[in-house]
Formats: sequence, structure tokens, C-alpha cells
Amino acid sequence: MPEELKKRLQEKALSEGFAKMAVCRPDAAPETAGRLARFVARGWHGQMEWMAERMHWRGNAAALWPEARSIIMLAELYTPAHDPLAVLKMRDRGAISVYAQNRDYHDIVKKRLKRVGRWLLEQTEGTEIKVFVDTAPVMEKPLGQAAGLGWQGKHTNLVSRELGNWFFLGAIFTTLELPPDTPGEDHCGSCRACLDVCPTKAFPAPYQLDARRCISYLTIEHRGPVARDLRPLLGNRIYGCDDCLAVCPWNKFARNAREIRYRARAELLAPELADLARLDDPGFRAMFAGSPIRRIGRNRFVRNVLYAIGNSGKPALCAVASELTGDADATVADAAAWAVERLT
Repeated sequence: MPEELKKRLQEKALSEGFAKMAVCRPDAAPETAGRLARFVARGWHGQMEWMAERMHWRGNAAALWPEARSIIMLAELYTPAHDPLAVLKMRDRGAISVYAQNRDYHDIVKKRLKRVGRWLLEQTEGTEIKVFVDTAPVMEKPLGQAAGLGWQGKHTNLVSRELGNWFFLGAIFTTLELPPDTPGEDHCGSCRACLDVCPTKAFPAPYQLDARRCISYLTIEHRGPVARDLRPLLGNRIYGCDDCLAVCPWNKFARNAREIRYRARAELLAPELADLARLDDPGFRAMFAGSPIRRIGRNRFVRNVLYAIGNSGKPALCAVASELTGDADATVADAAAWAVERLT
């Protein structure tokens, strides 16, 4: 029976380390296409051209794989054991987003999804599956809400009353018919904590994000120099930003992450900006092997570090920035000159 199979599937998912599982139909979030189209039409996607190029699939999960009959959505906790905002006061140190302080979640979650999917295939005949972890045109957050994992909060991230908002999302598309769950209901109420804390005012309105002003976008996705008026607002955030996640009141119910590979590496909790600025390409690759940070490359990362140095208010770091004003990468050289200008 589908209900019994779903119950056993949930038990398997939890035993593999997922915190929660829920199911929806591929067409369960019909509003997604319109929301995405408006987002792109406003230019809020910035340099993320792939969002515009694959809108047909991204806005309609049913179009991605027409044979799919159910989408199994899974939540993977990465709740930090420390206060992620504390490092923001340490101006000679860099702030790295919690999710990137250890191993790349893509690899960990995908392997876990495959084990759950393989189990499902063993229990049925003729079933097909596809697994996705933020690597295909799948809008996991609307699907997560449609399945009942939580709801998209005013910061546009998924929030759960049982989990808080520190969790990754994985999806298993399947040709199997499984009973869908009740969609998540919004419990943000009148709270504005996530909107008000944003340093760059990246939320034009509740539930709307202009990625071009989002620090996570600026430090990770944006290529080339960051606009000069935005640089001071980055503070010492050198890879991502957790401010809107960290202040969500629902985190008081968050459970600890079970996966030790998400626990912060000591050297990435509050790394010294001076040390990071001096990384060459081999040193960068060695330091961030197995980390999602490696994806942006040495030049973009050091650019971010130099902006943080410029914001540090620490004249002693001026010499470090001066060493890079002649860097072979024009964007790094520009960031170094800006930092020197700010500190002298």
C-alpha cells in the first residue's frame, strides 16, 4: 500500500540522517513560474544568467521530468553549535557562512539521497528516480513548502517550526505515486527580524529578494568588482552571509546537526584576514579542498578578503593590502587599492 510504503520510506530517510521528509506532486507549486518570471524581469538575478536561461524547467517541476508523479523532499540539518554573528565584531577576522565552514553539502546530501532512492527502488518494481541537490533547475524551497517541510519566510528561505531554518534541501523525483503531504503554512506573523537585520537592504518587500544587493550573492556569484557603495556594507563577510537566518526566532526550536562533517573547522570559524589575503592559487586550493568555497576560486575569494580588510579599520592591515595592488587579477588589484585607500 502507498501509505505503508511512504511510512517505511520516511523511516529509512530518518535512519540515513535526514531530519524530515515530506511529499508533494510535481505540479504542487503552480505560482512558482510567475514568481520566477517577475524576479528575472526585474533583473534581481544579477549575473546568474542560468536562472533566466532555464526558466521553463525551473519554474515548473513537472516539465523537468514529465514522467515523475511524486517529489520526495528531504531536510538535512546543519545547525551551528556557535553564534554565527559573533565573528562580525572581530574586524581583523573573516566571516564565512556556516554552511561553508567544513565539507561541501552537495556531496554529502547527494550520497544520502542516493541511498534512500536505492532503497525505494529495491522495494518496488518498474520505479524510476532522479535525485537533485541544488545542481539542477529545481526550485527546492517552493517545493519544500508545497510538501509541508515548512514555509518560505520573509527572507525567502524555508523555515520550519520544528527545525528552525538551518537546513539543506534535497529532492527525489520518482515515477511512483505516493500520498502527498499538507503544504506548509506561513508562521512569520508580524516579525521583521530577518528584513531589518540585512546590512544591504536586499529585501524590497517581505518575501522578495533582490539578489544584486544580497551579500551571499555578492561574495559568491558576482564576478568582477562589487559596486563601491556596497563594499562598506559587506563588513568582514568574505563568503556568504547568515544574518537573516541567524535572527529568525524559530531557531529556538532548531535541533543539533547530526552530521559531523558540517561542524566548523576551527581554522574557518574566525580566520585572520591577513593570512587569507596572502593565499596564492595552490594555497587556496589546498586550504579549501572539499569545501564549497573552492568553487569561487582564489581571485574572487581574495577580492572579498580585501574588501573586509578595507572595512576593518585596522591600519596594520594596510601593508597586507598594499602587497596586492599589483596583483595579476585586475579585480583583486582594484580591491587592494580600495582597501589601502580606506585605511590611509
